[in-house]
Amino acid sequence: MAALGVSKSSVSLWVRDMPRPPRLSYEETRKRAAEGARRYWAVERVAREARREEARAAAAAEMGGLSPREVLLIGAVAYWCEGAKSKPHNIHEHVCFVNSDPGLIRFFLVFLGKAGVEPAQLRFSVQVHESADVVRKNTGPDYHGCLRIDVLQSAGLYRRIEGWVRAATTVSVVTPARS
Repeated sequence: MAALGVSKSSVSLWVRDMPRPPRLSYEETRKRAAEGARRYWAVERVAREARREEARAAAAAEMGGLSPREVLLIGAVAYWCEGAKSKPHNIHEHVCFVNSDPGLIRFFLVFLGKAGVEPAQLRFSVQVHESADVVRKNTGPDYHGCLRIDVLQSAGLYRRIEGWVRAATTVSVVTPARS
C-alpha cells in the first residue's frame, strides 16, 4: 500500500468484489505446512552435514600424523574406555577389547602392534545381539555386531596399559611456550 501511495481502506474497496480463494481445511493446512517443512529440511540437512564434515575435516587436519608415543597413549585410553578392566572383586589382567566401529578397531590393532603384540597372540570373535528390544538402537540390516579382540598372554600388556592411563590422567598438561 505504501508502494502505491494509497491507504489500506482504498485497496480494500478496490478488491472487495474480487473472488477469494477457498479457505483450506485444517488437514490441508497441516499437509501444506508439513510439505513445506519437508522441503526445507531436505535442503537444510544437506547443508548442515556439509558444515559438520567441514568441521571434522579441519579438526583432522589439525592433528597431522601421530608419533609412536601418541599411538600408545591414545590406544591405552581407548582401551580404558572400551576394554574389559579388572575389578577388585574380579581380578583378571587380560586384554579384551570389544567395539563395532571399524576405524577404532583398526586403530586398536595399530596400537597393539606398537605395544609389541604379535599377530599370533590375537584371537577374534564377533558378538551379535540378536534381540531388537526397545533399548537397543543399533539393530536392523546395518548392524553387524561387535568385534571382540582377545590378546593371549597379556597380563604384562594390561599392566602397561594401566600405567599409561594413570600417567595420562594424573600428569600436568604441558603447554607450549608462547613466542
